[in-house]
Amino acid sequence: MSEPFNIIERGKIPLGATMLFGFPDVGLVGVIAASQLIEELNLTEIAYVESDLLPPLIVLHEGLPHSPVRILGNNNTLLAISETPIPVDIIYPVIYALIDWGKRKGVKIMISLSGIPLQDREDAKELKAFVAASSPDALKLAQGKQLDILTDGYIVGPQAVILHRCAHIEMPALTLLAQCYVNYPDPEAAAVVLEELAKFTGIKVNVTKLIEKGEEIRVRARDVMQRTEQEMTKMKKGQEYDIPMYVS
Repeated sequence: MSEPFNIIERGKIPLGATMLFGFPDVGLVGVIAASQLIEELNLTEIAYVESDLLPPLIVLHEGLPHSPVRILGNNNTLLAISETPIPVDIIYPVIYALIDWGKRKGVKIMISLSGIPLQDREDAKELKAFVAASSPDALKLAQGKQLDILTDGYIVGPQAVILHRCAHIEMPALTLLAQCYVNYPDPEAAAVVLEELAKFTGIKVNVTKLIEKGEEIRVRARDVMQRTEQEMTKMKKGQEYDIPMYVS
């Protein structure tokens, strides 16, 4: 291969789309939210990532093989997903390849769906959601939609790379984060992040299904959560609990 990560296109790519990201992370919030988006928006595979550096596995859907890292879409939405935790040593090139591809396709904004760990999550009666932005202009967009800003803190993992890369190439980007369990699939948090997405983009899905099927989702996602937890440990994911210090 000429590049470490190639994106192979299989269908028509919409211009000026909103590009979403759902990757394994705390509470599998992004993955669960992405699954609901695929089902309700009837998103179909239009591209996939090919690389010798990806784990040697395929994902079977309806008996047919697929790359674990794919891009699905419709007329105005693109969704980049990974159905397996991305090893920490290749997160940067995978994310860079996806973002740079999206910019070449005229994507207008990129939005990552994720969670932020909440201590004593089991005692929380209501989950809060926050947003982080890649630039002052993107931050103003979020403020205009009355989204709560994550003013101070750490973001670790794929979402951190997405914001950093988008800031570097001047691509508007947001990360939507719902409070969630650290190492337990959290469909309730996924519902919250999808509600925040609807506020900003108008992309609406029925989050009631996530709540009703909560236990089923947790059982199905258990193995992915275990593998994700191993990668999160390597990424020092617990640092998101910390408060940053600034020295002037």
